[in-house]
Amino acid sequence: MKTYVVGGAVRDALLGLPVQDRDHVVIGATPEQMLAKGFTPVGKDFPVFLHPHTHEEYALARTERKTAAGYKGFVFHTDPSVTLEQDLIRRDLTINAIARDEHGVLIDPFNGRQDLQNGVFRHVSAAFEEDPVRILRLARFAARFSVVPHAFAVAPETMNLMRMMVEKGEVDALVPERIWQEISKGLMEKKPSRMFEVLRECGALERIIPELNALWGVPQPAKYHPEIDTGVHIMAVIDYAAEQGFSLPIRFAALLHDLGKGTTDPAIWPRHHGHEERSVDLVKTVCERWKVPTDCRDLALMTARDHGNVGRSQEMRAATLQTMLERNDAFRKPQRFLDMLKASEADCFGRPGLENIQFPQVAFLTSVLNAALSVNAGAVAQQYLGQAQKIAEAIRIARIDAIRQLINERDEALPT
Repeated sequence: MKTYVVGGAVRDALLGLPVQDRDHVVIGATPEQMLAKGFTPVGKDFPVFLHPHTHEEYALARTERKTAAGYKGFVFHTDPSVTLEQDLIRRDLTINAIARDEHGVLIDPFNGRQDLQNGVFRHVSAAFEEDPVRILRLARFAARFSVVPHAFAVAPETMNLMRMMVEKGEVDALVPERIWQEISKGLMEKKPSRMFEVLRECGALERIIPELNALWGVPQPAKYHPEIDTGVHIMAVIDYAAEQGFSLPIRFAALLHDLGKGTTDPAIWPRHHGHEERSVDLVKTVCERWKVPTDCRDLALMTARDHGNVGRSQEMRAATLQTMLERNDAFRKPQRFLDMLKASEADCFGRPGLENIQFPQVAFLTSVLNAALSVNAGAVAQQYLGQAQKIAEAIRIARIDAIRQLINERDEALPT
């Protein structure tokens, strides 16, 4: 029985990156032998075991055979006779098909080290096309390996293979949970735009999220958007959100905030009147399709609806600002409202050529929220005990007055 470290741990070590988890493959062993050595079984579809002391994963070497569409349509075969190379050939990319033995010797039958040095994503074998999740994983890797040691590119033959997979409908067999899992991970990488660029290039983006794919080629007013193209704008927005280290809900909201621009009447382009309402409906559709978690869905809906109002907020009256706070449940969930401001900030700065402009709306609306929150709702309510309707209105009026005072103080401080 021999064990090897495989996959991401070897790849990241060769790239000089921190190694988070180590996976092992075991050659020449049976499940019974693993159990006898104290390993704990955890695999459902094929034998995977946890080391009795380190708790790292050890998988028996295996081969696989495609039996149905999708990423679950496989039959796995494990046997002591399965070789290391037979196990490695079933892996997705050459850079993930490198093994290291207990003495530190690398086994690299598919020239993965060369592809690491050249910054190339290349599939190991034709088995790549049997699992559509590999398209998503490759796209996610493109977002991750965008700067170390240089941006990785997809090998032409691998891109052609992915296009063929899309044409054959393999991507259509992906389950929503798995799509969300990969997309959400990709959004949290250093340059998430690269994920969507790869998906778009191979045609998968149109199948997975056609609402986003439709934004490329849609013009915006050059005065406000030097990049013109809405799809290009969205990519700059999510990259800005990544650069700022924003959370997943904020990045997801930034990704979807302008979906409605892909459905407005071309006769009014580059204007997009009413796109916010259209965006809200489309965000709902995408979130239902992917079974998106509530926190991501709710922030995306808020941002789609109100990002334009955030931009216009300094011109609004106190009552209108109070209505915005109420509409977004800002008094119960103030942090979520502040997160919406961050997504709107990303929208502002995600415009190549206007990166150095000011966006004082974030600070202004933060002050508006704090002014409204400073109202002692309990004290107001004491004046109208037993009169619920009057209490609610009195609190609302008090908050409007607090916001109006803030606006007046701001205006008085402006130079004449």
